[in-house]
Amino acid sequence: MPPNAPPDHESEKERQAKLVLRDDTKFASGRIAFFQYFCVAVCLYLVSGFWVLQVQNEEYYWDLAQKNRIRSSPILAPRGKILDRDGRVIVDNHSSFGLNLLRDNLKVENIPTICEGLEVDCDDVLERFRAFDRRNPKHAPFPFKEELHSAQLAFVEAHRGQDTFPEMEIEMRQQRLYPREGLAAHVIGYTGEVSEAELDSAEFARFKQGDTIGKAGIERQYNDLLMGIDGQRRVVVDHRGIEREVIDKKEAVSGKTIRLTIDLDLQAVAELAMENRRGAVVALDPRNGEVLAMVSRPSYDPNKFVGRIRRKDWDEIRNDPANPLLDRTIQAQLAPGSTFKPIVALAGLDTGTVDEGTGVTCTGGETFYGTRHGCHLKKGHGYVSLYRGLTHSCDVYFYTLGSRLGIDKIAEYAEMAGLGRKTGVDLPNEEEGIVPSTRWKIRTLRQRWFAGEVISVAIGQGALTVTPLQLAQAIGGLAMGGVWHKPHLLKDPAPALDPPRKVELDQENLARVIAGMYGVVNDGGTGARSKLPGLEMCGKTGTAQLTSNKLRKAIMENRRKGIPQEILQDNAWFVGFAPRNHPEIAVVALHEAGLHGDRAAPIVRDVIKAYFDKKNRKLAEPGLASPKNPRPGPLAYTRGSVLSSDREGAITGKAGR
Repeated sequence: MPPNAPPDHESEKERQAKLVLRDDTKFASGRIAFFQYFCVAVCLYLVSGFWVLQVQNEEYYWDLAQKNRIRSSPILAPRGKILDRDGRVIVDNHSSFGLNLLRDNLKVENIPTICEGLEVDCDDVLERFRAFDRRNPKHAPFPFKEELHSAQLAFVEAHRGQDTFPEMEIEMRQQRLYPREGLAAHVIGYTGEVSEAELDSAEFARFKQGDTIGKAGIERQYNDLLMGIDGQRRVVVDHRGIEREVIDKKEAVSGKTIRLTIDLDLQAVAELAMENRRGAVVALDPRNGEVLAMVSRPSYDPNKFVGRIRRKDWDEIRNDPANPLLDRTIQAQLAPGSTFKPIVALAGLDTGTVDEGTGVTCTGGETFYGTRHGCHLKKGHGYVSLYRGLTHSCDVYFYTLGSRLGIDKIAEYAEMAGLGRKTGVDLPNEEEGIVPSTRWKIRTLRQRWFAGEVISVAIGQGALTVTPLQLAQAIGGLAMGGVWHKPHLLKDPAPALDPPRKVELDQENLARVIAGMYGVVNDGGTGARSKLPGLEMCGKTGTAQLTSNKLRKAIMENRRKGIPQEILQDNAWFVGFAPRNHPEIAVVALHEAGLHGDRAAPIVRDVIKAYFDKKNRKLAEPGLASPKNPRPGPLAYTRGSVLSSDREGAITGKAGR
């Protein structure tokens, strides 16, 4: 302090106050009390924590501790086999190795290196991993890749040590083995990993990320039957995650084997008949509704979907303009053309609008409601009655009949035959088609029905659409005298089936319609190419336009614009059954862009012939190909092949037709 500065009285007072506080016992006891209370609070907190840990939630924390010491891994149950009606294997399983990543040891930064070594898409793996990590507990292993090939397996074995990637774990799995060449692909369907969208639905709520489920066809429809019950393997691991001891092992229970109504012999014949064609074939037994064959072309290889389909393969299938994933047997809703005429003919007879002698004169076309409608035979059929109208598929006859019946009466008989609604076949995603009527048009288009629109519907055109399975069921039921069985594919275990739907029809009128269909095949009709010597086969051709004549002409004039030629080509239909009395098989063939119905007739002929040839062989060789004495079944085929099997569950083909 400078010599002349005034004394610092305030600083002196502060020092004295501090001395007083230091010597004040009340101040010291307050500090001690605060510290004591703080210590008590900490002790109470620790005691309560120990109480929760050791007493209140003992079992919960014990389980957590055990999970750190004991690792559980699932033993995946193999899916059940799928057999044909004779007990031959269509779908089997084969052993393979898959790779899991143990997430309790996992370093996420290792995933790109593992992906590079296994040559898989890292972005796809990381996306799946994040989704899996959100939905599953930490101890659940992440299914990294299905079905490792030899080079990938060698990489895993060389790099799964403690110094490299200890999170890698090889798992033995049973993978699906499907027929090659896409045989029965749309019927069987395929399996795949459950998606996030599916996990959010009620149907798949019980599954978890990484589970394999049926995605389409029979695999999806009977997923619960085909899935087994997974087993479990529990082992003791040390602090580094290394396995030290096996505690117990619960074996998996395989899924149930199911037997279908499909006949592999008929299926193979139908597949070969549709080779290099686009369309569908359906064969069923009208006596009980069993589906004997079901073909949709183009097809796809279900083996590509096993595990996870490669992005390249998926893009190729998804972007194919021919839409191979579309099951044309139950999802192609197309105009049936003249195959609809037997139903219109029955409506005309039953209502008394015409009788078998009522005729019209066909000069190649006729004018109705101010518009001329041509017949497919430009020179005309001359005088035509019901029999010739069906046999030669005269459009003018059915134009006239349709105009007299009216749309609602036609719709009534179409719905009676089962059109316009789902058949109820045991396959997912069936479509129902359209049966137009005055009510339908008001409900869907908010428009009234015009009388002239019935002309097109009477010959199976206009707004009328059906699926091949619907048409097979409809004509099969008429052939049975008015008895319609629900189509089904499962034979064993025996499904609970609804009783057949029966309609009281005038059997004489029905016999007249069937006589006309017999003439189509056997009396110089439009389906003469389907005739089989010694067999009373009945049928009906159908040619269905995809575009109007006016639009067709406009497209022809502008062909340089790159519009596909298929738009101009009519669809070819043929529906047939045999024998004429007490039919055993009804078959429908759809050949898209086939131009004329008679081109689909040989497809139906070949399937029906194969059915009766096999039946005759069975009669000659009792016990042949029964479920108790199955023959090896064809699981693959080639054009002109003799179908055979090298081993149970594997389908091969040998050259020669």
